[in-house]
Amino acid sequence: MSVLCVLAHEVLQSYQPEYFSPLYDMTTPNPTVFDYLFQHYGSLPHCRALGIRCEHIGADGLPVMSVPWREDLTGNTVSHTLHGGVITTLVDVVSASAVAARLPDFEVLATLDMRIDHMHPATPGDRVYAKAECYRLAGQVAFVRAHCYQHDEADPIALGTATFMRTPIPEADRVALRHYLDKERAQ
Repeated sequence: MSVLCVLAHEVLQSYQPEYFSPLYDMTTPNPTVFDYLFQHYGSLPHCRALGIRCEHIGADGLPVMSVPWREDLTGNTVSHTLHGGVITTLVDVVSASAVAARLPDFEVLATLDMRIDHMHPATPGDRVYAKAECYRLAGQVAFVRAHCYQHDEADPIALGTATFMRTPIPEADRVALRHYLDKERAQ
């Protein structure tokens, strides 16, 4: 790890916001970064419009998010199943959260590629959960696996894989980002 990365890590580790939730696993390289980004992703306008919620961190240390079943989110008016775009958005945002759990510092993430295999339709009326794991950070690319489920994780309704481009942020921009996220949390 470079001297700059070690220094940035130490600075962020010493920074304890007033609200510091226990939404992280202690193996997360930088719980502050993860906590901020996990909550931020869940508060994005399109996530709020869909009702996506940051649920918790599973016993396995992986982020879990969910989306409610709502009539306006259905893609088939006969079967009343959730639209595939809702599932895609849920997989994308929980996958970004899984990458955030592995980051030593704030970075810009952009989805490069995503594939979703729909195993079976979601049960109408029931919430859909998604859990993701970033299984590899390689230079500028992060690799993620995700699965969506309702009542039983062993019976997924969809499986996803995604890759994300990672772009480091200069120190001045990290400070500005942290300030922005602090203001966002205060609202």
